[in-house]
Amino acid sequence: MITPSRFRSFILIAFAILMMIAQNPAIAQKLGPDGAPNPTASTMTEQQLLQQSPRIEGDIDQPIERARVLIQPAGRAWDYFHQVTLRWIGAISILGMIAVIAAFHFVMGRLRISAGRSGQKILRFNSFERFAHWLTAVSFVMLALTGLNITFGRITLLPVIGPEAFSSVSQIAKYIHNYVSASFVIGLVLIVALWIKDNIPRKVDVDWVRQGGGFIKSKHAPAGRFNAGEKLVFWTALGAGAAVTVSGALLLFPFYVTNIAGMQLALIVHSVIAVLFVAVIIAHIYIGTLGTEGAFEAMGTGEVDLNWAEEHHDLWLKDELAKRRHADQSGQTSATPAE
Repeated sequence: MITPSRFRSFILIAFAILMMIAQNPAIAQKLGPDGAPNPTASTMTEQQLLQQSPRIEGDIDQPIERARVLIQPAGRAWDYFHQVTLRWIGAISILGMIAVIAAFHFVMGRLRISAGRSGQKILRFNSFERFAHWLTAVSFVMLALTGLNITFGRITLLPVIGPEAFSSVSQIAKYIHNYVSASFVIGLVLIVALWIKDNIPRKVDVDWVRQGGGFIKSKHAPAGRFNAGEKLVFWTALGAGAAVTVSGALLLFPFYVTNIAGMQLALIVHSVIAVLFVAVIIAHIYIGTLGTEGAFEAMGTGEVDLNWAEEHHDLWLKDELAKRRHADQSGQTSATPAE
């Protein structure tokens, strides 16, 4: 039986609870109908939820632990890098390199063979060397175009061709990028095996730099089979190629070696090195084609003009001519009948 004193006590307790709720409305808003925190409450900010744990997980039937991650705060920083920072790095490096090349070409023009063509040729690269170079070069161009689509496609190609066509193009580009990477690695290994002995830095490379690399017409820049600029491209290609190969392998086979944070780091390394690599190769392509008369023939037919070789690789030419004279003398000696 409820006595008047108990009834008054009940009323006082209820009144006290109501007063506490009235004085702290945030408590009522943060709690849902079942008493659990209400993530959609106006006073429960998203930042407060994220600060509760390094990541927010949910209970699902997936046995894989990483599939339970719903929100990862570090992923937002990575997304900003991918959508904003990387685009700025790529645009500045690639467009900046193109601008520098255009300015150089406008001021200096094409580097001509000062003595003119002699009409005589000498073999610079044999067929297998050219195959290794073009395998790597064509693979690189395909990887560059398909990779740049990932970074810049949505803001450049999508508005032009529309979402459906862009979706198809991007899917094809993804497969090309994944499979052509194998030919690029093969080509890079062949190039390193063929030319690493000729790309060891030497004292003559310092002289080449001091003489302006052959771009100052009043000065002669001595060089062996590869000059200091070409050696720089070689070692850049080796280092950058190794970096994009390792990081690309981690991306091709996700979570076999690393976790989500490692995957994000791999993509950052892969993308930054790739766009800088593209900028360097753009300069390399210019110098080997429009920038220097006679240079493309080295990888086109394999033979170069003697005057071109004398101006750009005089030490190498001297060695080659000495080998040719020695071979001719040896042939004449062997052809002379013994008395």
